Amino acid sequence: MLLPWVRKKLLATPARLGRWGQDQAERHLKRRGCRTLTRNYSCGGGEVDLVMTEADGTLVFIEVKTRRNEDFLPAMAAVTQEKKRKIIRTAKRFLKQFRISDRPLRFDIVTVVLGAKGPPDIRHYPNAFY
Repeated sequence: MLLPWVRKKLLATPARLGRWGQDQAERHLKRRGCRTLTRNYSCGGGEVDLVMTEADGTLVFIEVKTRRNEDFLPAMAAVTQEKKRKIIRTAKRFLKQFRISDRPLRFDIVTVVLGAKGPPDIRHYPNAFY
């Protein structure tokens, strides 16, 4: 549960809300056994918010979408086909840069919705796209 002044501070700028949402998503996934390799990996015009591994060695590329609410549009709707293509392209560069070729991988989306009160609503969509 967030205190009112903390909620107000988060809503002051979209960047602050986005960083907070990414922190929430990372903590959520760590509680489920994932380990963080890197945050905000970028190259060549694309970015992946989180790159994590599961206990079985699966490499997971994660897009995090944080919203104050979903009154007008679900957070998932912000991950367009073009955004998915950029994430896949960036993931390929990550694999090439670190010479990774023999591990299973997948693309997940995590949405974090702050809401008017109460705890944030965190939803994890494994294998959200290919």
